[in-house]
Amino acid sequence: MECIFCNSDRENYIAENKYAYAILDKYPVNEGHTLIISKRHFSSLFEATPEEAAGIFSLVHEVKEILDVQYSPQGYNIGVNVGYAAGQTIMHLHVHVIPRYKGDTENPRGGIRNLKIPLVNYD
Repeated sequence: MECIFCNSDRENYIAENKYAYAILDKYPVNEGHTLIISKRHFSSLFEATPEEAAGIFSLVHEVKEILDVQYSPQGYNIGVNVGYAAGQTIMHLHVHVIPRYKGDTENPRGGIRNLKIPLVNYD
């Protein structure tokens, strides 16, 4: 099976560096939901080299600045699902940068667990 992240179209990148690229999520939890995706194919954050991890989190900061200007969120959730049991559906490392807005859920305590996230089957 081909990896959709390995075959991503560069025209859709909103930012990139040597180790990762950023795209808007096709199934966003909130407006501006972005994925930071490793350029090398591997599934877990725990498999990233120190250089890859630094590059990925550098891009998280860059994307946050872009989203601040474009969407003006009041907060963010940053998340990584590692393994199917943790909700990972695409076995290629990706970090979720999810803008949060006042009123997007009645009680934001607990982060994204309280958003009404649509169930999507990527298989």
